[in-house]
Amino acid sequence: MDERKPGLWTRSFVFACMAHFLMSLPMNMLMPIIPVYLVEELNISSSWVGVVLASYTIGLLCVRPFSGYVVDAVKRKPLYLVAFTITTALFAGYLVAATVASIMLVRFIQGGSVGLSSVAGNTIAIDVVSPKRRGEGIGFYGLTLSLAMTLAPLLAVPVYNAFGFHALIVTCLLTAFLGVIAVYNIKHVQKERVSRPPFSLDRFILIQAIPAGISHMLCSIGYGMVVSFAVLYGKEIHVSNPGYFFIFMATGVGSARIFSGRMIDRGKLHLLLTSAIVGIIISLVVFATLHNVLIFFVAAFFIGIGYGVSIPAFQSLFINVAHPNRRGTATSTYLTSLDLGMGIGMLSTGFIASVSSLSAAYLVGAFCCLLSLFVYLLYAKPSYEKYRIEN
Repeated sequence: MDERKPGLWTRSFVFACMAHFLMSLPMNMLMPIIPVYLVEELNISSSWVGVVLASYTIGLLCVRPFSGYVVDAVKRKPLYLVAFTITTALFAGYLVAATVASIMLVRFIQGGSVGLSSVAGNTIAIDVVSPKRRGEGIGFYGLTLSLAMTLAPLLAVPVYNAFGFHALIVTCLLTAFLGVIAVYNIKHVQKERVSRPPFSLDRFILIQAIPAGISHMLCSIGYGMVVSFAVLYGKEIHVSNPGYFFIFMATGVGSARIFSGRMIDRGKLHLLLTSAIVGIIISLVVFATLHNVLIFFVAAFFIGIGYGVSIPAFQSLFINVAHPNRRGTATSTYLTSLDLGMGIGMLSTGFIASVSSLSAAYLVGAFCCLLSLFVYLLYAKPSYEKYRIEN
């Protein structure tokens, strides 16, 4: 084999991708069903549905900033296995939770365990991939999430309609348990750790990646707006079956992931990321202003391509400025910026729509992406070139 092109699909990387898929699938199977279950079966008012759903994100954000330090401070595979197992076991909590408070508690704790397991899983996947194929590896690892997002509603809705909520939970539980087996089969050698001062900001945040984090957060606002309100927007502009938006979007994400990682490894990172952000801006403007079925789904595909390219490209900005013993911190900083941007997008869309319209909200999202582009070109790109290391 050419030494310049080391193998990508090693045993450990295959199992890392399988584990990511087998956790992403059940988590995404719950997303379209829980609101229906809360309203139709538990008779919970729609005003409380958002609160219940938000409890997961709150749990995620409570843990995510600290998870990178934990991942860097202890052995990564045992930590990943424990966090993954806890996340899996918590699906059983939905079988007994029957009140708003109990469901919120389950979702809050599960959000925290996902916050830890996702950082550990991402970091291990990066560890087991050769630096020469890291961009490609990140792309394919992320592709498993896109595949899960595509398949999840196609599986969840028929199971729920035919057998009910508890049958869906059992399906999620069994699927996630297969993921535990996949994690167990990853062969991972921990890098040497270094001591840190007892109190320092870089325990939890990769300081040199802050400019990239701000740019990523701004770009992710549009993503949060799209994934949370696209179906409602489709109904508003009279699109039949607006749920297909996510299939078109996931197809775009998956298509982009196939080629973008290789281009990153060939030194095209800045060209790719600049093009992706510009593409997202144009797609969001078209999505917000031209209202017909064809544009709705075509825009979904190109929005997917934009984020399918930008997400692994942004992750490279974080990983490539971190030493191996700081990859956990780099990954948590990257994911925290993504979570913050998506959370701001979800919350702001509802507010903007209440005083104006969803079209206006998506135009605001496009403007945030424009700000992201300026921050990237003026600050994140120079910072990346200054602190970039080969590891």
